[in-house]
Formats: sequence, C-alpha cells, structure tokens
Amino acid sequence: MNELIDQHAPNLKAVLEARPDLKKLVTTDEGNIYVFPFLRPDEELLTFMGPTIRKDWLDKLGLQVPATIEEWEKMLIAFREGDPNGNGKKDEIPFLLRDINVAFVGAFGITDGFYREGDEIRYGPIQPEYKDSLTMLNRWYKEGLLDKDYATTDGKLQDAKMTSNVLGSLVTYNGSGIGRYTNLMKGSHPEFELVGAPYPTAVPGKKALGQADSPFAGIGAAVSATAPNPEQIVKWMDYKYGEEGHLLFNFGVEGVSYQMENGYPKYTDEIMKNPEGLPVAEAMAKYMPVNWSGPFVQDKRYIEQYIELPEQKQAMKNWLDADRSKLLPPLTRTSEESSTYASIMADIDTYKSEMFNKFVMGAEPLDRFDAFVETIQSMGIEQAIQIQQAALDRFNKR
Repeated sequence: MNELIDQHAPNLKAVLEARPDLKKLVTTDEGNIYVFPFLRPDEELLTFMGPTIRKDWLDKLGLQVPATIEEWEKMLIAFREGDPNGNGKKDEIPFLLRDINVAFVGAFGITDGFYREGDEIRYGPIQPEYKDSLTMLNRWYKEGLLDKDYATTDGKLQDAKMTSNVLGSLVTYNGSGIGRYTNLMKGSHPEFELVGAPYPTAVPGKKALGQADSPFAGIGAAVSATAPNPEQIVKWMDYKYGEEGHLLFNFGVEGVSYQMENGYPKYTDEIMKNPEGLPVAEAMAKYMPVNWSGPFVQDKRYIEQYIELPEQKQAMKNWLDADRSKLLPPLTRTSEESSTYASIMADIDTYKSEMFNKFVMGAEPLDRFDAFVETIQSMGIEQAIQIQQAALDRFNKR
C-alpha cells in the first residue's frame, strides 16, 4: 500500500511530514505506512476520563477536593459517616470501583498492565507496588468505602446508583459521565455537582500515572490487495486528510451542523441544542464521525465545544495534570511474536482479573500475593515481557 500512498495520497503525506512524531507511530519497523490512520494530535483529545466526585457532598461536609490517597480515604470515610445525601439513612456508596486500570493503581507509580521505566518494559501486577494498591483497596472494601457489588455493576446499575443520589465518587468519562449525569440530575437535584479530581498519588508531591490514549492507537483503514480500483479508494481516503474533508468529518455540513465564525468552525444549535432533544453525541452522529473514529485527523476544536460545561473543562485540566511518561506507545509485534504473546496473555489476563477481585474482596488473603506472582511467572510473563521489550526497542529505533 505504500506505493499507492506515495502516488495518490498527498494530503496524508503532508500531515505526517509536518508531524514526525505522528509519522513514527503509523509506520512499520521497515518505515512503511501500513494504514490510513485515525489521528488525535492534541493532548486534549487523549484524556477523557478520570476520578470524579460529588462536589456538592464535599461542600456539605466542608471538604476540599482530595489530591492524595490519604485525603481520598478521609473523604470516603466522611461520605460513609456524614449522610451527605441528607436522607437520614446510611445508604451512601463512597466509591464505585469499576476500571482498575485508571482507578488508583497508578497512584503507586505502576499500571495494571505493561509499562516502561525509561526504556525497560515492566509488568505492573508482579511489582511490589501492586500489592500496596491491593492492600489499600482490600482495606477500603472491608470498611465499606467501596461498593460491595462493584464487580457486578454494569453501566445501567452505575446510572441507577448515581441518579438515585447514593453514589459519591467513581471513575467516569467527561462526556457520558460528568456531562450526562449533570443533565440527568438538574431537575430532581438542582444542588447536584460533579468535580473531576486529579489522579491521586500515594506519595505527596509526586504525580500519579493518569489515563491517556496514544495519538494513534492502531485504528485506521487499509486497502485489500484484491480490492478493485485501489487508486480510487486511496484517493477517497486521502480526501479526509485535506482541508475540505477534515471539516466534513469533524464538523459535518457547513450551514447545517456548523458555521464558520472568524475562521472557527462552530457547531450550530442542530448539534448543541438539538430541536429533537438528542444529546450532543447523538446529534453529532447524524453528520460526522468525530466522536468515535475513522481514517481522519480529529480536530481539537471539536472537544472544545463538546466539553461545554465548566465542570467538564475543569475536569480535563485536572486529569491532564498527571504523569504519562511510563505509558507505552503503540507497539508492533512480528506475526510470530503476536501469536506467542496472545497465547500467553490470554491466560494471564483472565487469571489476573479473577485474582484482583479475590484479593480486594478478601476471598484470597494478601499473604498469597507472592504465590500469585509465581503463578503469573509460571504462565510465561517473562517471555511476554521480552516480546514487548523487542517491540519497544524497534519502535525507539524508527
């Protein structure tokens, strides 16, 4: 496909030549561009979820937004004991644990999967810091600071707990979390307010690891070797990386879904105050694919408007204030490496998830953590680390 791109994709080539950092992400170890990529070049597009707290509960109890694990624990205890929802019942759920990758494992300087220390690959769940995070969560679970039913709580149950005014904090999205819950609660609970809190750290003064996607996460489009008229397909996909296509795929139809105001493509009321009552995300979906993905470059002017509430803008600012130095770039494994890696990690991921819940809930004592590590090692984690290390080494040489 590289030859087709050279001949028929001047827009994509211009985008990548202007941003060598992005070009490095979408090329193979041999230097070939293997896909028309979905690119998110700005950090505001890459961080979209994080710790979120009932700000009105904090205010009622005279508490500040917590920044450390110690402050979080004090807040959760206050939520449990202080009746912040004011119904005279001890029915508050201080924290709903749903996504262990971005909850509080990062407070201890590791991730729930592979990460890097400098140029060295490591696997978080076999590190001593992982036991520290499990010890904390186990204690919180025993003390009623975590939702007892967290492992079986899906999106609908989460919604029910939030809208029934019993949930104090969780990890959620800026749009479908903070934005949606604020709109859902404004009628029944006008005092309702959420705040996106900084990722908490276990070490005061040191930033925790936070959520951030890669500017290129492997999503894109390619042309099959047997496709008819491949030149025309390439030209069509390349259109999306030019100015006209960029506006179409990010903002839709001028005069309908957006208007140009002093060179700024501003969404119209058709999107932001949809006459049919559609949420912004659904209104956008009628005209453009900007809030999911596709072979184009996502424009940060989309997120500037989509994240419209002051609470959402502050959440983004707080979530961006985190350490991302240990997060991995998209790594390319050889076909042989991919097969071996997938075989190893399928079993390890299943075992790790099962044991995480057992450790947190106390079904497995924490003094069995060393045995947990030994089991993961016996399942081939060192070989998986070596495969990831080889892929990172190749990436660094591009």
